[in-house]
Amino acid sequence: MSHDTLATHQVAPHHPPQEVEQRRPWTVLGLMLAAQSMVILDVSVVNVALPSIGEALGFSSTDYQWTVSAYVLLSGGLLLFGGRLADLLDRRTVFLTGLAVFTTASLVSGFASSPAMLVLSRGAQGAGAALLTPAALSIVMTSYAGRQRAAALATWGTVGSMGIAAGVLFGGILTSALGWQAVFFINVPIGFVVGVLAVRAVARGRRTGGLRGLDVPGAVAAVAGLLALVFAIEGTNTGGWGSPRTLGGFALAATLLGAFAVIESRVPAPLVPPSTWRIRSLVSASTVMAVITGAVVGAIFLSSLFLQGALGTSAVVTGLMFLPLAAAITLAATVASKLLGTVTPKAMMVAGLLVVAAGAAYLAGMDADPAYLTDVLPAFIVIGLGVGPMFVAISVAAMAGIPHEKSGLASGVMMTGHEVGAALGVATLTALAGDLTTRAGLLDGFPRAFLVTAVAMVLLAGFAAVAVPRQPTHAGPGHGGHGMH
Repeated sequence: MSHDTLATHQVAPHHPPQEVEQRRPWTVLGLMLAAQSMVILDVSVVNVALPSIGEALGFSSTDYQWTVSAYVLLSGGLLLFGGRLADLLDRRTVFLTGLAVFTTASLVSGFASSPAMLVLSRGAQGAGAALLTPAALSIVMTSYAGRQRAAALATWGTVGSMGIAAGVLFGGILTSALGWQAVFFINVPIGFVVGVLAVRAVARGRRTGGLRGLDVPGAVAAVAGLLALVFAIEGTNTGGWGSPRTLGGFALAATLLGAFAVIESRVPAPLVPPSTWRIRSLVSASTVMAVITGAVVGAIFLSSLFLQGALGTSAVVTGLMFLPLAAAITLAATVASKLLGTVTPKAMMVAGLLVVAAGAAYLAGMDADPAYLTDVLPAFIVIGLGVGPMFVAISVAAMAGIPHEKSGLASGVMMTGHEVGAALGVATLTALAGDLTTRAGLLDGFPRAFLVTAVAMVLLAGFAAVAVPRQPTHAGPGHGGHGMH
């Protein structure tokens, strides 16, 4: 389906014809993308800096994992809450609040003097991102119409796919040139400038509801349950799957996430209205988003430690070694956005996942004396070519037919999959890999983690082939509109 048709289906119920044709400047999109780029980059920008941070602050393998997981868990766990706030309150206010929290927490992260302080400030960064992201996408959805909105959504998806890999390059350059603190301090001037310009460029929105009945207990239960789940997965590395700590963690996670489901079914204004789970395109695309992001972020996390710890490269060289991955993702995403009119998002997802599986299988087959050019680079290029189309296709499929007043919630569901998947992916691959602090441990665990990744990608391709609607962009306004109310 063409961009035009997608846009018409999304816009028809909300705009008269003359408004669809009205072009608006790209200033708002540029500001929202600048803010969202910081959020996406911060998933991966610390990866290359981790060995330097670990040396300075005395990290264990667990500290490495939690530095990444604290950020993505809080951002993922609170995204639905942020999406709900963006729908109920003035979107601009929610966006600026999230930006302020994120920027301040970045400053604190740069001054961190212990693993605990860094993990806590990374969690605060994630909480800011949870407010910022759904509000930003909601502002984009309501600022543009027709072809412009379709182009804006495609650009949003492309930036999302590029940001994860690009963050590793920026992280390497900043760490080598200015020290590990720079990967956090860089957000401060960007956040300040975006905030000042957004006050001028983004129109003040209307409140569509109040805070009464907002599901705070549900949000707390969701975040606590996800934290317990990652704690349990991480515990398998030291205590095994049958240890009291691991089993207790899984039991606590099941209890808290079960409590979240019960709370959601009883409160007058749940974070996710039950009818949302019947929107097949949104739920299936968000599920694919969770698993592919877990694989990609987990792969970049492990590869960054592997390149520095096992192959002995510096931070900046490691960043440069990720450049072919970033280039492959960018190229594939650009081509995919042009093909959206003729290739369905579903077909893109299935093909992309099988390509990623091939790249992961290549990494799993490396020998005991690996080299970057023969054992890592070919796999990076293959994985990038598979990942690029994924985020473009997922963004379009998930947001198909979603009306204005529910765009914050829908983007929250989609990006929750992104962030929670990242946290679970890093925790799972860390548990599979084992000791990340020695060369021998990395050489032993790296292939094992990627063998499991390859199998998971093949299974996910099967899921996408069955679960994702063939052409979700044909869903039309009724599909998203009625389902979301």
